[in-house]
Amino acid sequence: MFSFFKKKFSSTPAAAPAPVAAPEPMALPEPVAAPTAPPMPEPIAEMLAGLIVAPAALPEQEEIAAAPAVVPSPPPMVAVAPVVPVIEPRRSWIDKLRQGLRKTGSSIAQVFTGTQIDDALYEELEAALLMADTGVKATEHLLADLKRRVKDAKATAPSAVRGLLIEALADLLRPLEKSLAVGRHSPTVMMVVGVNGAGKTTSIGKLTRHLAEADQKILLAAADTFRAAAREQLAVWADRTQVEIVSQEGGDPSAVTFDAVTAGRARGCDVVIADTAGRLPTQLHLMEELKKIKRVIGKAQDGAPHEVLLVIDGNTGQNALAQVKTFDDAIGLTGLIVTKLDGTAKGGVLAAIARERAIPVYFIGVGEKLEDLQTFNAREFAQALLE
Repeated sequence: MFSFFKKKFSSTPAAAPAPVAAPEPMALPEPVAAPTAPPMPEPIAEMLAGLIVAPAALPEQEEIAAAPAVVPSPPPMVAVAPVVPVIEPRRSWIDKLRQGLRKTGSSIAQVFTGTQIDDALYEELEAALLMADTGVKATEHLLADLKRRVKDAKATAPSAVRGLLIEALADLLRPLEKSLAVGRHSPTVMMVVGVNGAGKTTSIGKLTRHLAEADQKILLAAADTFRAAAREQLAVWADRTQVEIVSQEGGDPSAVTFDAVTAGRARGCDVVIADTAGRLPTQLHLMEELKKIKRVIGKAQDGAPHEVLLVIDGNTGQNALAQVKTFDDAIGLTGLIVTKLDGTAKGGVLAAIARERAIPVYFIGVGEKLEDLQTFNAREFAQALLE
């Protein structure tokens, strides 16, 4: 963006100049058509297809001379797709997801190399699903649903069974699809929890970047005051994304979050994200600290936090399901971010979560890059896992 300034001249009149012959009229250049806007890069609505932002209400006018025009009410929610200079298209993301889930999918795909559909095929499939950490309940559900689909479709080839399994898995995972909504509250307060090593602070940084590119004003709260360098790590992300951060060296986590929410309201922020200390679900005294933080946030703003997000490591399999249950029971989760799905042989854990604790999965990650954190789509995931 450029600023243009007008040069000021002295108002003192100068001596009368010698008469000069009037110049010949200057020919005007041919009008030039306004340049057309360059084509948009690959749309990245897929990156934040689930990010929904509610528009602010229009201010009321106190005095209007003429009859006011009727202004239609804005739609309750509008999808916002941030614009970035360079980003991988969704197709590339799906390829990366498929590559990341190859260890899980290859063990299941071997089941369909036979020549007939029989009890042996279903037994091998059951073992493969359990090895992928799909869990007993989800495996039983998938097998029963698959047998029904095979019967209805009158399938005779094992290759057809795999296609039917993709449909069954997609239907099982579909309740996990939900949009992360911001804008219903001012600000929208997010409390992010998770064990150390799950990628919690990094996921906050990526989410902050996406929100900032969607023209959201964000304030971060460095409430992970226990882990060494956690505050500095979050400060790096704040600097990269050019957002503000509230932190206290060695301060009380609850006090930091209270100050951040209060500051977010005063500064007109759209989103406040609190990074809390990582802890194991078995550390009951630390889980009590999370409950305290949530209560304090509620005192700073009625109804907050509006989102309580758990970041889980996809490599941990059934342990991830145990974390979901424990954190949900303690503080009431509203959404999940599943990281490190690349290279894991336990990608079936999402099926276990869908069957036993269907908490929405807002984002999944398969790498360290910004574009490696993407919205969750049940059918894409099922196809990447089983095709």
